[in-house]
Amino acid sequence: MCGICGFNLERAIDYDPRLVLSCMTQSLSHRGPDDEGFYEEMPLFLGHRRLKIIDLAGGAQPMTNEDGSVVVVFNGEIYNFRELREKLLGKGHQFKTQSDTEVIAHLWEEIGTDLPNALNGMFAIAIWDKKTRSLFLARDRMGQKPLYWSANPKAFVFASELKTLLLHPAVERRLDPTSVSKYLLFDSVPAPHSIVQGVRKLEPGTWLLYKNGEVKHGRYWDITFPGLHQKVPSFEEAKGQFYTLLKDSVERRMISDVPLGVFLSGGIDSSAITALMCKIAGPSNVKTFSVGFTSSSFDESNYAKQVATHFGTQHQSQILEAHTMMDLLPGILAKLDEPMADNSLIPTYFLSRFTREHVTVALGGDGGDELCLGYPTFRAHKIAAWYEKFPPFLRAFIARIVHSLPVSTSNISLDYQAKQFVTGMDYNRFDRHFVWIGSVPPTAQGSLLQPDFAPEGTSAIFDDVANHVARCTPRDDFDLLSYLYAKLYMGDDILTKVDRASMMHSLEVRAPLLDPQVVDFLTALPTRYKLKGFTMKHILKETFKGSLPKEILKRKKKGFGIPIAEWLKAEMRPWVEELLSPDSLNRFGVFQPSGVAQLWDNHMAGMQDNRKPLWSIIVLMLWMQENLRDSDYIVG
Repeated sequence: MCGICGFNLERAIDYDPRLVLSCMTQSLSHRGPDDEGFYEEMPLFLGHRRLKIIDLAGGAQPMTNEDGSVVVVFNGEIYNFRELREKLLGKGHQFKTQSDTEVIAHLWEEIGTDLPNALNGMFAIAIWDKKTRSLFLARDRMGQKPLYWSANPKAFVFASELKTLLLHPAVERRLDPTSVSKYLLFDSVPAPHSIVQGVRKLEPGTWLLYKNGEVKHGRYWDITFPGLHQKVPSFEEAKGQFYTLLKDSVERRMISDVPLGVFLSGGIDSSAITALMCKIAGPSNVKTFSVGFTSSSFDESNYAKQVATHFGTQHQSQILEAHTMMDLLPGILAKLDEPMADNSLIPTYFLSRFTREHVTVALGGDGGDELCLGYPTFRAHKIAAWYEKFPPFLRAFIARIVHSLPVSTSNISLDYQAKQFVTGMDYNRFDRHFVWIGSVPPTAQGSLLQPDFAPEGTSAIFDDVANHVARCTPRDDFDLLSYLYAKLYMGDDILTKVDRASMMHSLEVRAPLLDPQVVDFLTALPTRYKLKGFTMKHILKETFKGSLPKEILKRKKKGFGIPIAEWLKAEMRPWVEELLSPDSLNRFGVFQPSGVAQLWDNHMAGMQDNRKPLWSIIVLMLWMQENLRDSDYIVG
């Protein structure tokens, strides 16, 4: 795992490009603490920071082909690089190392822009072709590795992280008002947007070619669904095929020249990955890691311990206390390259820090909820279809009753779910999902944001949902929901969270459920195999029915959150009150102090559970304090 950056200059400059490259590369040192490398040849400059995982001695970057005409910097892991290497050797290519990076350089010579489609892995790649004077960027299918870029008359700039990109003199630091609204709804800024005007994220499954000052895009892969009449395997056959594919995927992701473990939450996804690792390597050789909380409604550590004991793994766990989090919280959020309001970033950060003390690579269970229909909102979608048939007066009556329910601050409480449900019912059947899981719906943003940032209608906020809906060809609503969650929640939130939290500690995290073969298999299965009635992840539960404890298969989903609602009222209160004071808010002119004060007062009084909107404001305020000067926030 590594960090990459670079730029192509388009006009005369009054600064030292080597110094800029050095600063940009150094800012990625947490992603790659083991080594750094540079390529400098006007007008192209490339930087790389390396975390040594494969070919510890010979994998230094930037890396070239035999004659030096192709230069590569690369972040990620290619799991099929050995098979690709053998094919390239058969075609006469000569290799100097055993690394997966060198395979990329030679593969570019053979197939050019078709290259990413041949790779099984997680990656962000930059290739400089000296013969054609072109720069090629590509990002993995599901978006596990990040890649930002910006193009203007001064330069084309790219980097693994937004903070690195902002170090280049050609990139201005101006907030994008529409992206602020998207962030408040989605908890993150959906690709291809970023929080900064003029900066884009390369979308998962796409490539970019920069040549002669022009940018060309291509999509090399997407989630697809078969036709309605395509033959599907029986459920028993599907279970066997799924087990084999996932086991092969886990085995590929256990290839490492450094110590390896697994994130074990005690949920079915991570427990299934643990079961397969034990099958492959033996339980005594599997290291499992978890974190817990003193608040029982958030704590999953007992489930993790139960799974570890069941298999006999080397298990280690830590409890995250509020005072520990408060000591480090401002620093954690300040390190974010782009604001994201998923508070599970905090336990993921601590889990990564704890895990990195013992291993360099960890496997995780990301992808199961999206691909196997594991979120409670999928059940809510079925309920919503019935609810919409109620006459308007009855729905209005139910909404009044729901909003009058006593407020609970426990994890995913019934009153919280009910209130989110009726709020989301004011939106169409796909937009409402992001109101259900998000923080601040569009209708609530007007009272929080200053006029320059307040949205005009909802179309711009939800345009990413509409664009994805237009691109997808589903068999039913749940195909489309799986697609939307994979794009707008997993890619922009879950995988971003895991990447940033783990890379803050130079830990590589791999996701076997996101192997292309596993993804293609699961998306081809009919909805009834994944969501049977109201039973979520049916195929996953039945596949591992004989391997996992019954309590794990039957337990309710908790999510990986923290008791932020209570911490806001206690340990965090003095710090947050200062951060959200009128003077602090007015410095940037994004939020209206009166609107934020009302949110805060209602939460403190127990009238509303405003943990999510308050947390999203806290995170954005910290990001602005860390990354913007007083003149940078101006809309322009």
